Amino acid sequence: MSADSPTLPGSGEVPTVLVRDGHDRQLLCFLEQLIPLDGHDYALLTPVDTPVCLFRLRDDADPELIETLDASEPILSVADVVLQEHDLTLVRSAVTLTVSGELEEPDPDDMEEEEDGDEESETYELLVSFLADEQEYGLYIPLDPFFVVARIEGGEGVLVEGEEFERVQPRIEAELDERESDS
Repeated sequence: MSADSPTLPGSGEVPTVLVRDGHDRQLLCFLEQLIPLDGHDYALLTPVDTPVCLFRLRDDADPELIETLDASEPILSVADVVLQEHDLTLVRSAVTLTVSGELEEPDPDDMEEEEDGDEESETYELLVSFLADEQEYGLYIPLDPFFVVARIEGGEGVLVEGEEFERVQPRIEAELDERESDS
């Protein structure tokens, strides 16, 4: 590993890596695992701030996950104001929206199951709900771990997307499985 790679655990602090996506948005993440593949260091990361998902809430149906959203979307401006009332800040970061600030620990009794459309059920906790253009929306915290895969270049992470992700993801999973079985 080169001298400009992130520091490894053992120093008492969990190392962090700044990840950039193709639109030059950033996301500060904790380094969970470093996996060398094909002459590159790939990192499995978790966001420092809390990831959130935006759902459109409807009385007559299950909440609808909004997967693509422009950072300047008016809905997010309303979410900004609502979160500020709770001393939280919405961050339009790479990969996902995140919220920074002190969050309360999730109450297991308040957790909701939401369908994400592909037959898999994920668990979310409602952080805030709000109205924008006479439509109700909710920001939910995914309770399953949220991982990011990045290639380390010059001490920073470059988000692994598209074909590269499809190529390295199964190999990273295999390496992690092997590490887990060795321990």
